Amino acid sequence: MATPQAFIDTSEFDEMKKPLGERLWILCRKQPLGTAGALVVIVMAFAAIFADFLTPYDPVVNSLENMLTPPNADYVMGTDEFGRDILTRCLFGARTALFIGLVAAFLGATIGLVLGVSSAYFGGLFDLVVQRIVDVFLAFPLIIMALAVVATLGPGVENVIIAIVVPFIPQCARVVRSSALSIREIPYVDAARAMGFSHARIILRHMAPNVMAPFLIMLTYFVGQAILLEAVLSYLGMGVQDPTPAWGLMLKGGAEEFLESAPWLSIFPGLAITLAVFGFNLFGDALRDLLDPKLRSR
Repeated sequence: MATPQAFIDTSEFDEMKKPLGERLWILCRKQPLGTAGALVVIVMAFAAIFADFLTPYDPVVNSLENMLTPPNADYVMGTDEFGRDILTRCLFGARTALFIGLVAAFLGATIGLVLGVSSAYFGGLFDLVVQRIVDVFLAFPLIIMALAVVATLGPGVENVIIAIVVPFIPQCARVVRSSALSIREIPYVDAARAMGFSHARIILRHMAPNVMAPFLIMLTYFVGQAILLEAVLSYLGMGVQDPTPAWGLMLKGGAEEFLESAPWLSIFPGLAITLAVFGFNLFGDALRDLLDPKLRSR
């Protein structure tokens, strides 16, 4: 008769004993698309952090003698209608996109986390009211909700962040609540109640840490969506305002007037938006596969 030890899978423990470089290589082979997405995110972060050192040009200073210069040795991506270097504005636009994307995604996911866990923990009438409000917000498309908020508050970086945060909250709250409902029935939550811990302590210290997997997945997904929403709002003239370098704002100037005569004004900002959203989505999918036990066991 086989001993109980014979049925224990020690493969994960064996992998943990391997050197860090070897473990990273194994992870890259298992998740090639996730690795590609992570590389895109790393390159974007590098460009955003070191934009001041990667280009000799200023992103907001006009150079009228160099207006609409095609890509060449001096201006790799050409210049815009004000003579500003497109590559420089793309690099600094990565800083704008990452700042708005990370802040909006973190705020939306965190507020949604607290709201979703609280809804699952208290249940009853509180859960019913919160979920009906969530249903109302989820009934509106993401872009429509963001447009409504920014139209009320006005353009600007801060208002764009608020406009993106608002539709993110109900999405995260709904996903987190579904995970927190099962955690609420675990005995250690009843034990915490019996010991007299406050509701806030039980929610933040005992329930919230156990829904980190869906929270991190939603957070990564939200960053890509926030970058896309910021670009859409800026393109419509309701987001970041000129001369601040922003991909959506650059796309607006190039697509409306110079699509045929100077196509590089639209091509390069459009590629930047596509790669950023694609990279974060691939990275989020890989993170989901790693954090979800059902998918990880396949």
